[in-house]
Amino acid sequence: MTEIHQPIHVASRPVGDDLGPESWKIFRIMAEFVEGYEQLARIKPSVSVFGSARTLPSSPYYQQAEAIGHALSDAGFSVVTGGGPGIMEAANKGAFGGKSPTIGLNIQLPKEQITNPYQDISLRFRHFFSRKVMFVKYASAYIIMPGGFGTLDELAEILTLVQTGRTRRIPIIMVGSSYWRGLIDWFENTLVKSGAINADDCKLYQIVDEPKQVIDAIFSFYERRTFEPSAEEREVLLDL
Repeated sequence: MTEIHQPIHVASRPVGDDLGPESWKIFRIMAEFVEGYEQLARIKPSVSVFGSARTLPSSPYYQQAEAIGHALSDAGFSVVTGGGPGIMEAANKGAFGGKSPTIGLNIQLPKEQITNPYQDISLRFRHFFSRKVMFVKYASAYIIMPGGFGTLDELAEILTLVQTGRTRRIPIIMVGSSYWRGLIDWFENTLVKSGAINADDCKLYQIVDEPKQVIDAIFSFYERRTFEPSAEEREVLLDL
């Protein structure tokens, strides 16, 4: 016998019932965007650096991120990280000893996120989505250091935004060929072959191993253009 499912009727509630906290949340979100726009619009050109919060100072990855942060800063780039420990601290620390500002976009988390002390500008966010916009909107390049789920989330978000034309094309540089090789092989041998992405999508990123290669890759990309977005790119960024 076929079971007959009865529709579920949801009891109506008075308009505004229990919506107070949700409605006021909109103003907190607006405040995060306004403060982020005001602070970060002044730091161009900038580079956003992503990586694990769990990387210890004794790790070669930490030391490499510190060297990259310093090299970026001396090359004239403000360095933007998530403001926490690990790779984020390393990149901020390296940039702190350089010529350009170092910025932390700190997020409130139940654990792991402890603000590192190497920040000329320190912003605090309660919402991941508004923080993500700040990482992307003013960046001239993205540096992806070894990391976990959070780093993979940022990488996937950036690749998707560029792939779909929702943000401008800029360098996406993954540091550590041995660390990322398994993921890149999966991109090329599974995603491309299955038709989930195009072969040309694999040209959106590049892999390097040395701090100097990071700087060279960025300047090579901008060899025939300025760091400032074109008029067309500015239109795209307005909708980001």
